Amino acid sequence: MPRENRNIITGGLILITLGVLIFVSKTTSYSFGETWPILLIVIGIATLINSIKAPEGWFIATAGFVFLIIEFYHYDLYRFSKYILPAVLIILGVFVLLKRRKRSSK
Repeated sequence: MPRENRNIITGGLILITLGVLIFVSKTTSYSFGETWPILLIVIGIATLINSIKAPEGWFIATAGFVFLIIEFYHYDLYRFSKYILPAVLIILGVFVLLKRRKRSSK
């Protein structure tokens, strides 16, 4: 599929999701502040549709799921925040190094 078509599909999915989330916030008891992680999940899935091996797609979708669980179960993220950012940065750094290593070995 040409890159332009992929971008159109990704943009369309994001706009549809945003519209649905705003509609849900206006018509139900769920606020946009509780449902915004679904937008991250859709962005991650759209990225994975383009390339299933894209680590950024997996990362964005996983972050969306984590934030969704935090929002719905009201976990106290502050207690874990001192561990989350360093862990995320370490994981991203490993992905970047592994991706670069694969490219240089070809």
